[in-house]
This record gives sequence, structure tokens and C-alpha cells, in this order.
Amino acid sequence: MKKNIPNRPEASHEESNPVLSWWAGGIGIGLVLIVAVGLVQPIGVSTQYVVLDGVLLHAVLPDVASRSSYLAKTAQGWTLATYEFFFVLGISLGALVAAMATARFTTRVVPVEWRRRFGSNPGNRLVWSFLGGFLLLFGARFGGGCTSGHMISGISQLAISSFVFSAALFISGIITARVLYRDGGPGC
Repeated sequence: MKKNIPNRPEASHEESNPVLSWWAGGIGIGLVLIVAVGLVQPIGVSTQYVVLDGVLLHAVLPDVASRSSYLAKTAQGWTLATYEFFFVLGISLGALVAAMATARFTTRVVPVEWRRRFGSNPGNRLVWSFLGGFLLLFGARFGGGCTSGHMISGISQLAISSFVFSAALFISGIITARVLYRDGGPGC
């Protein structure tokens, strides 16, 4: 039986009590999806990183940005004043507000699970986080959508590609966890 250990900066995610249960979070995401589809369009996030890149490149080197048909198509009008971009900003700001409101905000660079398994070097953690984020974003753009686009919006629309994406995501996640934690070390 697990002990109920109050949330503290050194506590791992397994030791802290969740603010919301999994089903309440699922209902919340479902309601957001219904509102988004009803008012604007299904939700998706990864394209907005390409839009940001295109707008920034267009501001610095407009000729280079304009020659890229992919950037010109994705960053229509070279503006960030869109529903989608503000949705992505809202995700980040909402996470910050929630962390502050529940007293769970921390500036810790190396999470407990990572430190237990791989050591406490923040440079190592940041490099691997950047590489992982790059691979995720590359895969999202290559696969035509991210987890919010495929797993939330796509599956709700019964898109076959979203079911394939979701299965591949879970399988690759299980394989990655097995490789990283193959010896069942601490934090596993």
C-alpha cells in the first residue's frame, strides 16, 4: 500500500497526490474538444511550432521564408494572431496558473525520477530533453499531427490514421521505457 506523502519538490510523481483524477481530466479534455469543434475546429498543437518558426523567419529573412512553400502554406499571412496559436499559449499559461494555484510550481531542472536513474547533471537532462522534444516534433510533423491532433481530435472523428498513430505511439513508448529501464533500476 502506498503512503500518502504530501507534495513536495523532492517527491516523485508516483509519491504525490494528483490534483484531478484521470477520469476528471479526460472529461475536461473531452469538453474542451467539443467546444473547440463547435466553435472553431478540432484541436491540434504541433503545427503552431512551424507557424512560429515561419513568422520569426519571415520577420528576419522574408525572402527565405517566402520561398518555402511549406512555411508559406502553414504560416498563412505570417501572423501569430490566430485561434490556434492562442490555444497553444493558453496550454502553457494554464499549466503555469494551475501549478501556481496548487503550490506545485518548481524551478527544478532535473526531476527526481531522472536523477535516480541517470544522475543529477542538469546539462545532460537539458540535452536529452531537447533531443527528445525535437524527435517528437519532427515525428508529429512527419506524421501529419501530434498527440492532440491525432489521439484527441482524430480518434474522436474515427480517423484510421489516428488509430494507427496512437498504436505506434504506445508501442514506441513501451519499447523506449523497456530500453531505458531494462534492468528495473530505481525509479522504475
